[in-house]
Amino acid sequence: MACDLGGTSLRVALIGGDGGELASCRLPLASGLEADPEVWRAGFLEAASVVADRAPDCFTRVQAIAISAFTRSQVFRGADGRSLRPAILWGDARAGESLSQLLDRCPPDHLERAALNAYHPLARLWWLKQAEPEVAASLASVLEPKDDLNLWLTGRVASDPISSARIRAAAAPGSDGRSLLEIAGFSASILPPTQAPASVMGRLRAGLPGVLMQLEGAAVMTMANDTWASVVGLGALRAGYAYNISGTTEVLGLVAAETAQVGNARVGNARVGNARVGNARAEGLLTVPWGQDLTQIGGPSQTGADALIWLRDLLGLQGEKIEPALAVLLEQPRDPEPVLFLPYLQGERVPYWDPDLRGAFLGLNRRHKAVDLAWAALEGVAFLNRVVLERAETAAGAEAVEIRFGGGGAASLAWRQVKADVLGRPVVTPIHPQQGLLGAAIVAWTGLGRFATLAAAQEALARPGARHEPNPARMKDYDRLYRLFRQAEAALVPISHALTSRG
Repeated sequence: MACDLGGTSLRVALIGGDGGELASCRLPLASGLEADPEVWRAGFLEAASVVADRAPDCFTRVQAIAISAFTRSQVFRGADGRSLRPAILWGDARAGESLSQLLDRCPPDHLERAALNAYHPLARLWWLKQAEPEVAASLASVLEPKDDLNLWLTGRVASDPISSARIRAAAAPGSDGRSLLEIAGFSASILPPTQAPASVMGRLRAGLPGVLMQLEGAAVMTMANDTWASVVGLGALRAGYAYNISGTTEVLGLVAAETAQVGNARVGNARVGNARVGNARAEGLLTVPWGQDLTQIGGPSQTGADALIWLRDLLGLQGEKIEPALAVLLEQPRDPEPVLFLPYLQGERVPYWDPDLRGAFLGLNRRHKAVDLAWAALEGVAFLNRVVLERAETAAGAEAVEIRFGGGGAASLAWRQVKADVLGRPVVTPIHPQQGLLGAAIVAWTGLGRFATLAAAQEALARPGARHEPNPARMKDYDRLYRLFRQAEAALVPISHALTSRG
């Protein structure tokens, strides 16, 4: 049984040994800056009940449960196991209010200091200590969302080194022997022990409600975050492959051999910011060990299909499904004079880490219509993807052999081709529609011993679908627009900051 806890929905599915989906359920979730972890537990139980009803014989034969979830989010639990406050989710930038105080305390030579920003888990903990000191004082464990669900299922606290890379890097001692976590006033005891994603972290405990009692003793996999699970489900957890997962927000990265060097330290030290990989800079990108002797160079943006949702609503198309509405728009004739779109409607994470960046349409003329804005939105997100990919490829010293493109955005045929043309790399979509669920199942089957390695499981179960080659003529046009996009970015940064300050 695989589960994917996303920003706007929770999905649960029964996946067979051949990767086939036997039953599934999707529940919508409210999206915001905070969430009640009990809602996730209730949602998981409800979804499990639905798949049990739809495939009762299969449900009773579940051997393992594997849960992936969004990351850059924190659940705060006390010594008695209760939730101390709502979980803080990935888009919350309130920690930026007190970040300068934290930075002033941190030694400049600590490897993780350059990574501290409004979205960093240590910055969130520091903010919590300033804003809600009674909660910080009662904190016994800080958990990723999937680790919190695993705690409920097994009674055990554990995480994986991928999802917890940032906070563990902050807990590493610096040259003076002190960690940033210690400097911020927190004990390392709040961090869960780590296990490999494909390991069994525990067994389903007795006394769980509803249909879950039927699965008592089933293995619960440690797993990792939703991005990692989706990359596995795309078959892209292999050196030389890039991935692009397009949901409400997007994640893009290059998978490289972990033997690359970051300054005087291995990529495995999970540095970010102005990191150096070999002799090249990986400015603003996350470099995180992803197991299998591989590292990820890239990371999550703050934009993606949400920009299209915003445009749909702006155009008065509320209630329309995004992909069909977009397809109808794009069928209309486009003005020959292009529009540029800066997609920073909610600030930006990778590669700028600036919550005060703002979006813009540039080059509007009187002839432009909704279709021109729609194309500009697709292209603007792809241009941002190119910034990340160029930095990652430069750092790794090699181009991506292809880009595995998944998530809801990959349903758009037009966006697939735009990405291929803007990025100049083949774009390949998967056969399986739910890469996160498939990736979780691949991990579970590997952990149970059905496959000798995760690579072998990907080769067998993560089968590629459509392939889109870059169009040379369009590449030339997009190269020119991309240069203008970068100029526009640089020019509008001070204006963005001035506007947010005035607001």
